[in-house]
Amino acid sequence: MRSRQRMLAAVMRLLLKCLRLSRRRRFKLVRQVEQLWHYGHLCLRSLLYNSFTNGDVVLDSLFEPVYWLVDHVTRWFGVVFVALVIGLTSSVVAIVYICLLPLILQTYTPAWICWHLAYGHWNLIMIVFHYYMAITTSPGHPPQAKHDLTGISICRKCIAPKPARTHHCSICNRCVLKMDHHCPWLNNCVGHYNHRYFFSFCLFMTMGCIYCSISGWEMFRDAYAAIERMKLLEKDRLQVAANQTYYQTPLPPFSFRQRAFHKSVVYLWVLCSSVALALGALTLWHAVLITRGETSIERHINRKERQRLQKKGKVFRNPYSYGSWHNWKVFLGVDVPRHWLTRVLLPSPHLPHGTGLSWDLPPCMTVQRAPLLAI
Repeated sequence: MRSRQRMLAAVMRLLLKCLRLSRRRRFKLVRQVEQLWHYGHLCLRSLLYNSFTNGDVVLDSLFEPVYWLVDHVTRWFGVVFVALVIGLTSSVVAIVYICLLPLILQTYTPAWICWHLAYGHWNLIMIVFHYYMAITTSPGHPPQAKHDLTGISICRKCIAPKPARTHHCSICNRCVLKMDHHCPWLNNCVGHYNHRYFFSFCLFMTMGCIYCSISGWEMFRDAYAAIERMKLLEKDRLQVAANQTYYQTPLPPFSFRQRAFHKSVVYLWVLCSSVALALGALTLWHAVLITRGETSIERHINRKERQRLQKKGKVFRNPYSYGSWHNWKVFLGVDVPRHWLTRVLLPSPHLPHGTGLSWDLPPCMTVQRAPLLAI
């Protein structure tokens, strides 16, 4: 009996020791996990901490895969977009010459005919010229040699000198002088040397679409009404053909030429009106940026800088803005009054002011600019 009690006591003591050991091991394991967690959290914060981090930076980081996909899709589909612009524009011009121009020559007065011919062909020439120059003109790239530039930074992506107002294009994989954005409809970057061509193309294309929409409004209403009548008559003709007897004949159908004419007029008006709304909004936005003397990229940079200085009680002033009127003169390259005709209203391949590497006072400015920062 005593031997059994001793054996049972020994087993109980052994179980208690095992429980103590397992509890110690469990506490030790939990302590190690906590230490690893705190160490990993500290390492993560030390690697990712940045005093300039805000909501915009976090969103940019989250959307980085989307940006990568868009960049690669835009790079490969740029040729398709250019072909689409050329195809749609050519279709509109063909419809105007084949369908609308004969009606204008038959029904309008000689004064209106001269005005339509003059304005229409002038607008078309300006669109074709500026689009061709925008897609074929290089936006400008900084030189690779470091000794050619002074007071510049280094691009962290291409490890090359980056002058002021220069930014790296992830689609072209190069730095672009005074980069505004990469336009897939041009398959080219919009920068220092082709910014004027891009804006002029948007402006004259919007004017041309508005001109076609206003001029073709009455024709569009008549063509739309004719198409509705076609549908009704086609429905009646099918009913008559299904129920006709030997003394009944079906209604005469519309010819293919009539159908093509009316549908072409509707297509012309819908396309021009849609493009006028979309491209007109883009043109107005770029006009506001030009008035401010900044690009699309600089707008975001200047806004952040303005907010940062506002907290310190200072006022930010754009160092590349010369005033609304002078900003337009610098952008369009107007140095003397006659340039409004020869360089703005007529096709002109003149170069913009400056080289894009340095930004000196333009010739049209007679007073010095305001300082960058003011208390």
